[in-house]
Amino acid sequence: METKKDIISQLKKDILLWEGFKAPIAGADDSFGLGPIEAAFPNGIFPVGAVHEFLTTEPEHAAATSGFIGGILAQLMRHNGVCLWISKARMVFPPALKVFGVPPERVIFIDLQREKDLLWATEEALKCDGLAAVIAELPGITFTQSRRLQLAVESSKVTGFVLRTDAKKLSTTACVSRWQITHLPSELEDDLPGVGFPRWQVELLKARNGNPGCWQVEWVAGHFVPVIEEKAVTEIAYQQYA
Repeated sequence: METKKDIISQLKKDILLWEGFKAPIAGADDSFGLGPIEAAFPNGIFPVGAVHEFLTTEPEHAAATSGFIGGILAQLMRHNGVCLWISKARMVFPPALKVFGVPPERVIFIDLQREKDLLWATEEALKCDGLAAVIAELPGITFTQSRRLQLAVESSKVTGFVLRTDAKKLSTTACVSRWQITHLPSELEDDLPGVGFPRWQVELLKARNGNPGCWQVEWVAGHFVPVIEEKAVTEIAYQQYA
């Protein structure tokens, strides 16, 4: 006979599953290549089938966020999936997505002018279970609107990313997480010409049932790895993920 403690424990597990937090499966590789960031989420797994919110109130934030999301999309689309990118003034350069392993021809861009059309298209897209992900650049979103988006993905299991572009319209939302991504200077190895690996400062401002934090990471060999001050970071990353 189940005790009260067992019932509460099972209920907590069920709620996590409903909110997009997967339980670990023995022998399965559920990693999204986010390195130490994934440990901030329940069970150490990045939640799919959920809506994630990113603050992109400055142009440089938008550029940094697009790159960071590109690294996550590579995992979501690894089985030949397709995603929608909905915006009013597109802030991403499609060919640049190749750097993160995302084929730009499998990203459908929808450009709309009216804010209510952006919200409608986002909600309808998130209901489509044939998509791997939906990215929406929205000036603002209310708690009620975000709740509708979250209910949509709980049914379709599509992963959504909402990029908040208007600092004057920030508010509480029902999204499972809130992020702010900023660029960091890249570092060249051994004075080689060119540019170094993309680097970001990743601030996880809110994580439902998780632990917010701040990390400095760079994109190396298809994974996010912690920025290490020593110049040996590149060799370490390649040995670990090659």
